[in-house]
Amino acid sequence: MMQSTEVLIIRHGQTDWNATKRLQGHSDTPLNEKGIGQALALADTLREEKLEAIFSSDLQRALRTAEEIAKWHNLPVTVDPAFRERSYGAFEGLSRDEIKTRYPESHAAWYAADPDHVFPPGERIAESIRAFHHRAIEAIQRIARPYASKKIVLIAHFGIIESAYRVAHDMPLEVRSRVPVLNTSINRFRVCENRIELIAWGDDGHLEPQQKPADYLKHF
Repeated sequence: MMQSTEVLIIRHGQTDWNATKRLQGHSDTPLNEKGIGQALALADTLREEKLEAIFSSDLQRALRTAEEIAKWHNLPVTVDPAFRERSYGAFEGLSRDEIKTRYPESHAAWYAADPDHVFPPGERIAESIRAFHHRAIEAIQRIARPYASKKIVLIAHFGIIESAYRVAHDMPLEVRSRVPVLNTSINRFRVCENRIELIAWGDDGHLEPQQKPADYLKHF
């Protein structure tokens, strides 16, 4: 019987674009003051966990979060662009209302969860849901293989975590996910070859109550 890897997949700390509900995608936005505090609290919470490796998206909001964890464990952060958020093309930097006004057809396809729709290009070319999902899952499975029976951490983005959640719940790409993912909440998965199982979801005990406003749960 093949042994599984426990993978903690954690969203980065808050950025100003998170706070104002603007899509970030590949845009390289930094943590804001609150996000730095969240990263420090997360790192403190994980300091007693026995970790074998720390992985991160190469975007600075994830990398800064990962670096705070690494300080407690004397481990390097392995940076991998495969863990970037989905590329949203022209949608990046815009709010939901701005997208709806400027790109009504693409906005409708987005909310209909069309897995093959590609948003208009912006500074970068956008990815479809399907293309992004395959990128995310392949990368998660790839980093898990060398760490059978051990525990690793991945600091990434909402979309990466949502992709793992979909696989764990056998959720089709055509179904729009409405699961909230708070900044720096801890999500534990068991990964073994092509299987991804959810162990525990959304541990946010390290966050102060005022860091979890009710309207934040009204995610895109």
